[in-house]
Amino acid sequence: MDLKIQEKGNGITLTCHVTPRAKRNQIKGVREGVLAVSLIAPPLEGRANRELIRLMASALNIPPSGISLLTGEHSRNKVLFIQGVSKDEAISHLKRHIG
Repeated sequence: MDLKIQEKGNGITLTCHVTPRAKRNQIKGVREGVLAVSLIAPPLEGRANRELIRLMASALNIPPSGISLLTGEHSRNKVLFIQGVSKDEAISHLKRHIG
């Protein structure tokens, strides 16, 4: 998996490309180092951002409070900061959820 993840302090940063209003929530794969994610939620009033955080928390087996949106609040390209997870742990968990 050629996913660009940077370790920062007590966590990692991860870039995602989000497709809102999809048929289902899914981590689709990696494209050019960026995690491709489809979400049912529309990009209205932060719903897609909240759904992305819930999906990633579930995939990484951490509470949603451990994930924050650094950039991309109104963009399809988002950078997440994920606390308490190493780069290797994240890759291992995400590989199991790519579908």
